[in-house]
Amino acid sequence: MKPKEITRKNPLILASDSQRRKMLLSQLGIPFRQISSNALEDQQTGDPLKDACLIARVKVAAVQEMKPSSWILGADTIVVLEEKIMGKPSHYEDARAMLRSLSGRTHRVITGFCIAAPGGQEMHLQAVTTEVRFKGLETEEIDSYVATGEPFGKAGAYAIQGIGAFMVEGIAGSYTNVVGLPLCELVKAFLASGALSRYPLST
Repeated sequence: MKPKEITRKNPLILASDSQRRKMLLSQLGIPFRQISSNALEDQQTGDPLKDACLIARVKVAAVQEMKPSSWILGADTIVVLEEKIMGKPSHYEDARAMLRSLSGRTHRVITGFCIAAPGGQEMHLQAVTTEVRFKGLETEEIDSYVATGEPFGKAGAYAIQGIGAFMVEGIAGSYTNVVGLPLCELVKAFLASGALSRYPLST
């Protein structure tokens, strides 16, 4: 039996407490509720694409136990420089070191996302990659940016949608992917999986 589509009476569940993902999903006009998965994000296979998808899947599974009759979306964003995964800085010096390593170089931002249908069937699993190029950063710029507090809680120690935009010389790929959800690919996945039959939605 085909699962019911996402509607206002049957909203999508975003398995995340991320305000950035909440903001992005709100842009689409798709009805949703947000529930934190409280899932561990330290699963590592050594392959960033697999890791992002694995963590997204774990987040979905955690929320499925609470909302088995809902469509659920989970996502995870990873920053990779050369083949090194850069997590979220734990302290001031950690953030400074990350930004120094990104200075004047191109890195990859990978967001993995997982969509599960009511009843628990996984309908879509995908990783999207965007290349981001930083300008060369002066020590004073790094110190001033870290002092704003924005790098903390952010993979790679920066927020492209915030003050951190001043460091970005260019990107190749999806901008919203760097923020936390690749919206173009996400809508395609909703349509392909049957979560939506059309888009944009009528008001």
